[in-house]
Formats: sequence, structure tokens, C-alpha cells
Amino acid sequence: MSNSNPSIPEDIAAEVLKVASEIYAETQNTYSLSELQAAGKEVNIPPEIISEAIAKVKEQQRLAKEKQLLAQQRNKTLIYIGSAIAGLTLLWGIFTYNSLSNSAQKVDATWSQIENQLQRRTDLIPQLINVVEAQSTQEKEVIKLLEDSRNRYLSAQTQSDKLKASGEVTDALNRFRSYFGSSQAYINLQYEMAGTENRIATERKRYNEAVQAYNQKVKAFPNSLIAAISGFKPRDFYQKA
Repeated sequence: MSNSNPSIPEDIAAEVLKVASEIYAETQNTYSLSELQAAGKEVNIPPEIISEAIAKVKEQQRLAKEKQLLAQQRNKTLIYIGSAIAGLTLLWGIFTYNSLSNSAQKVDATWSQIENQLQRRTDLIPQLINVVEAQSTQEKEVIKLLEDSRNRYLSAQTQSDKLKASGEVTDALNRFRSYFGSSQAYINLQYEMAGTENRIATERKRYNEAVQAYNQKVKAFPNSLIAAISGFKPRDFYQKA
């Protein structure tokens, strides 16, 4: 036989009473249609007006809930769009940085080729000097000028210093040729020097083309933003001395 009056354990009795009080409070906060109509009758409001008001309030609550849901969906959409834009911006930044880095590396590589040829020309200078045995005082000054320009190139540390010293070497070589151009040994060396000069001209053209492409990327907006943040700066062209 079942127990019609079961006992409630003490450890849940307090929780049961709490939930029961909440349910009771909710039932006390609700009104039936007849109660609302009776209350309206006391202030001379017809029952049909009460019914219409109830329908209107429910509709307003429904619209408010729909508006809230739409706002939540709109916020989610904006978050998705913002995340997509942030992701695309990050990818663009990475791509732009890599592009600038590759262009800078190409400039450095072409400059290395120029530097190799400039070094080759500088290394030929001692051989040019050795072909001259008897010199007048003025000729010795020309040789000293050539030696000094060579030493300045060898001691140059920066790219701009090397370019400046290279121009001085060119001037000194031109003066040297005007004095010793008839020597056969000099003529043989001059062939080597001419080949080196041609290679310098070729590499200078490639270098300037690489610098132009790189500078265009650095200066063009919005690449310039990434360039400024990452420390990429325009490079100087190699002007012929």
C-alpha cells in the first residue's frame, strides 16, 4: 500500500520551500481576463476595450522581442564582418610585407653584383700602375691620384661612400689613360678594364630597375603604411659617375 503522505528529507525541505514560494509569487502576479475586466468595470472601461488592450500589449511585447532578436542577429553579423575584415587585413599585411621584403632583397642582390664589379675594377689598378716604369713628376701625381682613389674605395664602408669613391676612381682612371694609353701592357689591361666597365653598366641598369620597382612599392598607398611600420625606406639610385 502506497504512502499518501510521504516524508520529505530534511536536506531538501528548504530548497522545496524556496521553489514553492517562487511559484506562488508568480501565480500572484498574474491576472485572469475576468479579473482584468472586473477591474476595468470599476473605472467604467468596457470589457471589449480590456480585451483589445490585452491584445495590443501582447503585440507590443512580441514586436519588442522580435526587435531584440533582430538586434542580436545584427550584432552577430557585424562581429562576423569585422572578423572577416580583420582577417583579410592581416593577410594583406603579411602579403605586402613579404612583397616589400622580396623587393628589398632583390635590390641588395643587384647591388652585390655592382660591388663585385667595382671591386674587380679596383683590383686592376695596381696592375695599371705597374706597367709604368719611368714617370715624370706630373705622371707620378696622376699615379698617386689613382692610388689614393683606390684606397678611398677600399676603405669605404657604406653604399653612399662607395659610390662617391667609385666616381673618384673613374676620374683618376680617365687621367691615367690620357698619360699612359700608348703602352701595350696598359692596352691589354685596358681590355680587361673595359669589360669590367661594361659589366658595371649592365649591373647598374639592373640595380636601378630593382630600386625603381622597390621604391614604387614603398611609396604607394596603402603599402606605405606597412613600409613605415616595418622600416622599409626608399633606396637611392646609382647615378653614373
